[in-house]
Amino acid sequence: MSGLHRLGARWRRRRPLGTRLALATTAAVALVAIGICAAAFFVIRFKLYQQLDQNLAQSATLVAQQHREEGPGVLTGECRFLGAPACTQVVPADKTDDPKRPYLLPVTDSTRAVAAGRLAPYYTSFTLDGHPARMYTTTFGKGEAVQVASRADIADRGVHQAALLLSAVGAAGILVAAGLGYWVSRSGLAPVTRLTATAERIAATRDPRHRIELPPGPAGREDEVTRLAATFNTMLGALEQSVTAQRRLVADASHELRTPLTALRTNAELLSRAGRLTDAQRDRASAALTRQLREVTGLVNDLIELARDEEPQPLVEQVGLAGLVRHATDTAGSHWPSTPFTLAVDEAGEHRTLPGVPARLSRLLTNLMDNAAKFSPPGAPVEVTLTTRELTVRDHGPGIAPEDLPHVFDRFYRAESARALPGSGLGLAMARQIARAHGADLTAEAAPGGGALFRLTLPHRP
Repeated sequence: MSGLHRLGARWRRRRPLGTRLALATTAAVALVAIGICAAAFFVIRFKLYQQLDQNLAQSATLVAQQHREEGPGVLTGECRFLGAPACTQVVPADKTDDPKRPYLLPVTDSTRAVAAGRLAPYYTSFTLDGHPARMYTTTFGKGEAVQVASRADIADRGVHQAALLLSAVGAAGILVAAGLGYWVSRSGLAPVTRLTATAERIAATRDPRHRIELPPGPAGREDEVTRLAATFNTMLGALEQSVTAQRRLVADASHELRTPLTALRTNAELLSRAGRLTDAQRDRASAALTRQLREVTGLVNDLIELARDEEPQPLVEQVGLAGLVRHATDTAGSHWPSTPFTLAVDEAGEHRTLPGVPARLSRLLTNLMDNAAKFSPPGAPVEVTLTTRELTVRDHGPGIAPEDLPHVFDRFYRAESARALPGSGLGLAMARQIARAHGADLTAEAAPGGGALFRLTLPHRP
């Protein structure tokens, strides 16, 4: 039995989903059709024989009333002909009381038992001269039984005709079930077919811009397959955005690396001819090469950091923000000696903690303060404020133009006013990524009175 089960499971796995669905639907509808036809057949058969049995019972009652004084033997025997009255005979319980004339109807031990009162009256079917017949055996008097029989051709023919008709109806029902199963599989799996075709087309062309066509209608009437197709379209949209962002990142990184790599090659070629250079020229080329290597190394490290979307969980801990912000402010002050940094921490901010990676949070703060100092004029302060809800970094530079504000956190984006300043355009993008990885939100806005204000909204603390 287990072998047959495994064979059936293997056969089902090898069949397409549409074929299996069509077969399942056909089998379900066919079973219902066969069940209804079988039930109808038994009801018709029961009703036909019930009517015949009622006629035999009435005939037995009439015989008991009209021939009460008759002894054992055949009373009437015309039932050999179709449409003739029923045959009747009286049978005693004791065989020794049988008449010399033979009985017309079959007499068995059950007949003697009914005559003796040991068995209840019963109906039976038999063959009379090669024709189907129906007989009723019941008590006739004390120690006797009466048998009433009649041809059952009409009932038997009705049963056979009903069987043929219902068989035809069942066969037609199976054919309709097969058609319905095919239609259900085609219509029900149409979105899956489109989804499969779209997935195969994307796999062949590597172009995630393709979408599955959804049927029109209210969103509330969508079925499971339609919702699956809609979810697949959403996934394709996210994949398209990811691929587009990846291609843009590669293109931007290639563009940003081209200039320093060209300069590196030039200085390396220049140093390869060090014998033709003076000591001052050689020192300048060596310093330029070292500076460019540092810039390329920083750019590559920033790209690696941007490629990581989440923080390593083993390094996550509860970080006290006040001490981290003070350290970042002191470090920025040493890097930008011409720019004063001011820090204001309220009482609640002194105890504010955030689960995260200290080194990454420090990198976020450093990027924000370096960006503010880079755009601040000499002597203009950079104001840092920490509360229990947010951290703000405000400079007094030229501010952010309205057309540049939506792109401040884009990778490699540099406004017109910042193109002459050092940097790769990755600092703010990295800061926002670190903020999102820690559940915070980093935004930029124009500060009142001029300058730019960066606001780090901290996640809610229970």
